[in-house]
Amino acid sequence: NLDSETTALLLRKRWALYSVTPLYKFSSAHLKAYAKLLSAYIAAEKQKGLAVQVGVELDIKVAISSLPDLKGSDQDEAAILVQLSLRSQASQKKSEEKLVWSGCFCSVCGDDLSKNVSADFTCLPVFLANGAESYTSIVGSWFQEIFDCCFHRLAISPLNLSWMAAMWTGCKVEENASAVELVFSVPNLPQPLDISYAIHPEDAKALWNTVQKTPGEITQEEVDVFMDCLYSHFHRHFKIHLSATKLVKVSAAVASAHCDGIIKFLQSQYIIEVLMLLTELAISQIQ
Repeated sequence: NLDSETTALLLRKRWALYSVTPLYKFSSAHLKAYAKLLSAYIAAEKQKGLAVQVGVELDIKVAISSLPDLKGSDQDEAAILVQLSLRSQASQKKSEEKLVWSGCFCSVCGDDLSKNVSADFTCLPVFLANGAESYTSIVGSWFQEIFDCCFHRLAISPLNLSWMAAMWTGCKVEENASAVELVFSVPNLPQPLDISYAIHPEDAKALWNTVQKTPGEITQEEVDVFMDCLYSHFHRHFKIHLSATKLVKVSAAVASAHCDGIIKFLQSQYIIEVLMLLTELAISQIQ
């Protein structure tokens, strides 16, 4: 169970996904020291004109903290939150600080990676970034230099998006049950063309219930049958073969995901489950 602060931090925000190789000689006991070092690094980059211009009267405050509840098992490392805030140099009041960027390193049931590395490495394979890409680049560069790790954008394949569509359709949501929406990109056209396909949540759930053979378990065959049924229904009405297009986005009551590696958590009770899947995808990219 996530506490209310962690839930509020993650929920309904646009997060860019990255996979991160294990961090060398990282210690959660030195987070305050890391924050000071990162703050100095950002100031130096700003002097070189590489950071976002925030004006001479403003300064960037760096906070690095631990989120111990954001993990899937006792073997997982506690998540690490990095926050950048703007504040006036003339005021030290926290209420006058403006949060401009957040980043979160986490591992949810990432045992497959951690058991294969030495004790000198900390495994937090998923990195979530919310805010300007210029800040993401600077923070990522600092972590790569200090902890000898590598960041890579975590794209989501159409196959994985179809899995998300099936899994999220099957989740029980007590409130705010929105339509299941699939967005497809049509290839080989002079101008970009997307097709949006929305299915009533109860209809999508009823279809999934007829497809899934064992509750709590999902197979590739079941996912394929589920998607084929949706394709057949669409073709029957619009004479368009969605199988010839590319699935680029899935949105449901639980979460939304884009192939470019953008995620939104929409239900607090499923944040851990979504992060578990993202951890699996990140580890597969690292390995």
